[in-house]
Amino acid sequence: MLPDLPTLLLVRLGVDALIAVAFWGQMRRYPGIPGPGWWSLGAVLSIVSSVLLMVRVGGAGPLAAGLTGLVMFASNACAWVGLRAYLKLPAPWRPLTGMLVFQLVMQLGLALGSDQPAGHQMVHALTMTLLVVLVLRDLLRERAKRLAPEYGALAALTVFELAMLLGVTGWVAFDGSRLDRVGSGFLLLFLLTKFLRVLLFSALVSLRLRQEADQARQAMAERAADSRALITNLGAGVVVFRPDRSIVSANTAARRFFDWPLDGPQRASPDRPLLREDGIPMPRHETPFERVLASGQPVGDVVGGIRIGDGAAVRWALCNAYPENDAIGGLRHVVLTFVDITSLKQAQQQQRALELQLSQSHKMEALGTLAGGVAHDFNNILAAILGNADLARQDLDPGSPARESLHEISSAARRGRELVRQILAFSRQQPLSRTPVCLRDVVTETTSLLRTALTPQIQLTVDVAATTPAIRADATQLGQVLLNLGTNAIHALEGRTGGIAYRVRGLERRDPALPQEVAQACEENGVDAVCVSVSDDGCGMNDTTQQRMFEPFFTTKAVGRGTGLGLPVVLGIVQAHGGAIEVDSEPGRGTTFHLYFPAATALPTQPTDGALALAGTMAGTVTPMADTTAQPQEQHEMADTSSATQRHILYLDDDDTLVFLVRRLLERRGYKVTAFTEQQQAIDAVRADPQGFHLLMTDYNMPGMSGVDVARAVRAIRPDLPVAVASGYISDELQAEAAAAGVTEVVFKTDAVEAFCEIVARLVTPAHPA
Repeated sequence: MLPDLPTLLLVRLGVDALIAVAFWGQMRRYPGIPGPGWWSLGAVLSIVSSVLLMVRVGGAGPLAAGLTGLVMFASNACAWVGLRAYLKLPAPWRPLTGMLVFQLVMQLGLALGSDQPAGHQMVHALTMTLLVVLVLRDLLRERAKRLAPEYGALAALTVFELAMLLGVTGWVAFDGSRLDRVGSGFLLLFLLTKFLRVLLFSALVSLRLRQEADQARQAMAERAADSRALITNLGAGVVVFRPDRSIVSANTAARRFFDWPLDGPQRASPDRPLLREDGIPMPRHETPFERVLASGQPVGDVVGGIRIGDGAAVRWALCNAYPENDAIGGLRHVVLTFVDITSLKQAQQQQRALELQLSQSHKMEALGTLAGGVAHDFNNILAAILGNADLARQDLDPGSPARESLHEISSAARRGRELVRQILAFSRQQPLSRTPVCLRDVVTETTSLLRTALTPQIQLTVDVAATTPAIRADATQLGQVLLNLGTNAIHALEGRTGGIAYRVRGLERRDPALPQEVAQACEENGVDAVCVSVSDDGCGMNDTTQQRMFEPFFTTKAVGRGTGLGLPVVLGIVQAHGGAIEVDSEPGRGTTFHLYFPAATALPTQPTDGALALAGTMAGTVTPMADTTAQPQEQHEMADTSSATQRHILYLDDDDTLVFLVRRLLERRGYKVTAFTEQQQAIDAVRADPQGFHLLMTDYNMPGMSGVDVARAVRAIRPDLPVAVASGYISDELQAEAAAAGVTEVVFKTDAVEAFCEIVARLVTPAHPA
């Protein structure tokens, strides 16, 4: 026996209320799932339809019947919209609007017309049948894409509902019975399907939650795998420690750094102490792990080393460490990250060693230039001492007490000669000391040394402004810079006639010519600046050379003539003094180096008259030294002897002391000697009597023309005349130049008197008669 219709409607009303509350709760709990909100709204509309249906059963008019059908259709339509929203399909507003309009028009027509209950029921059944067909279409499409059984069960339930609707429609259409007579049975069946549909909708919500959870777990697993792969393949080392110092994990870079097996288990804990940068083991409380453990704060930029293998090799790392805490703030792990900087440390050590080599090489080069410059004058003095000591010894009786003193004089002079030779290949280190330096003094001293290394065709000029301020500098280092630039200028002239100029001037700190870094330093210290310019009119440099000129070991000189370290060291010294370098150069036009330095806080240094005189001397205005032992055309001749056997020696030297010595020395050995202190006089003497001389002996380093130039001019007049060139500094370049000019022999000035006379005797030995 079925319950009557009012009872079923009351049960339906209560069920719909429970469904509305349940789906509303799901909507609030899971806002990311859109279906439950529509389903809750559908349940509310179903409650309204149950109330209207009760009113209709109680005898209400036809409008109540039509409104009941519309509300019941809207309730089921909400269920369909919620299903499509759950399936992430667009809302079916167009077909729903069409069906609602159709049912509204038909229900109003029937209510205003004959008001036949069967007509209302037929219109409702037809629209519901169409709605169920559309729902079934969506479910079948979704079931084809998804394998979840919930979709199949929902599709089967929808087919069953469609069959019931078709049955109701057929019953009403062909039997003509009122739905009230069969409504209890059909209402009970639809109530049962409602229960099943609610269960399936809830199952769909659970299914979506499981799918989202699975996706989240998969995404987390993928992220974890990506993180592990990233950490494993990271170039930096990563080691995770527990608070008890045991190791949780270590990536590949860390295993390689510590020489652990790449595939096997990592060590339980580190077994080697961490080293400080000075190589001493780091105290435990200073290690990054212990500092994080003690403070709970991250620690960064700690440099440490680990001995590898037998302990000879050390690997260095830049370490960072940070704590990893749990949800309540407790320390779970200490994560140590580090970058292997072993190659960087090795490069730094090599750089320091290279810097020492650069500094030493520059000092050697500068001292070699210095020695080459002073050797000439110094050896002239030594030669005069040795020669006159020997002459004095010859004038004394064998038992004279003065012989012992002369012997000591000669011994000391020979030691000086050896010292000159040794200083060319040896230099000692000097401490760096920056004090207020007068640039006039440094430039004067540098040019004085450089002048002795100049060839006669090079003009050296110096221009130091009177108001030039002092700078804080190491005078020795600054002198090396200026000497190196001057030496480069000599090389740039390539033996041609030209000039080298040193110019020093002061600049205001706001002068636009100042480089930015120097201008900034001057502005901060409230001082002006100084510019030192070294220029030449030599070969110049192209753009490629200018771009690389400060590179270590880059040189344009021939092999063996340059190390490529001069300009890099110049740049380093200038920068160490807070200065800057600018270069103006053009091929064929020459080169100018501008050195900028911040001035010292002391007042400008005013030059003295002596300094001005010295600067004028260094400007290249030195005149040849006159022969102080005779008038310009006067000749020093030996005593009257037989011209048939006496050999005639032509001697040329700008040092009158050596002229006096050599004349006495050779005359004592029976030679006829004609001596000059000016080159042109000697050349004119040979031109006047080409066959009157048996040997020309000349000094090499003389103002105006060098000894090689004189030899070249004399041999152009008489090609068979033997020529000897004497120098206190014999280099490979001098020997090569002398050989090219036809010089017979290059003589070292400080050789002993006996050796000097033997050379002369060998060169003037008469040829055997035919």
